[in-house]
This record gives sequence, structure tokens and C-alpha cells, in this order.
Amino acid sequence: MEYLFTYGTLQDLYVQQSIFGRILDGKIDFLSGFKRLDNAVYEKYPLVVQTQDPEHMVQGKVFEVTTLDLQKADAYETDAYRRKKVKLESGIEAWLYIENSH
Repeated sequence: MEYLFTYGTLQDLYVQQSIFGRILDGKIDFLSGFKRLDNAVYEKYPLVVQTQDPEHMVQGKVFEVTTLDLQKADAYETDAYRRKKVKLESGIEAWLYIENSH
């Protein structure tokens, strides 16, 4: 199993049902050294950016997912985002979608 840290539309139950065919069971977690920017992608969707400042903290939800789930999430996120492995405040290592700066 893998972990996916979400901070935007992937927390929406309708979106989860549409992408994964089920509602994901997640828990709240935090990511330090990042900040969330609203309406940053296509002037509509949020983005988190790394700041290196431990005072900056993003609250989100972490979900346990399969490799196939990650592939489905990759397709949903399009090439506007890419996945990066991060360590959450809980100690969990999870995938995070960040800006894909080709």
C-alpha cells in the first residue's frame, strides 16, 4: 500500500467516487515546510509550494491507496501536477501532488 496526502479536490467525496470507484477513508495530517496557494492552477485549483520554513504548515488528509489508485489519480491531476514523496508530521511517507514545472 501507498499513502497519498491531499489538500484539494481529491478530498471531495464525489471526486473520489468518480476516480477510485469508492470513498476513501482518510485521516487529518500536516505537512510542514509548505504553504497552500488557492486558485493557483488554471486560476481554479489549489497548489502547495515548498518554502523550507518549518513555520509554514498545510493541513490535509492522508489516504491509504493502491498503486492502481495512484495511476488513476495521476490521470485525474493531468500533467499540471506531478507526484513527490514527502514526510508528514505523523511520520508517514506519502505522495503529494505539486506543480509540474516541465
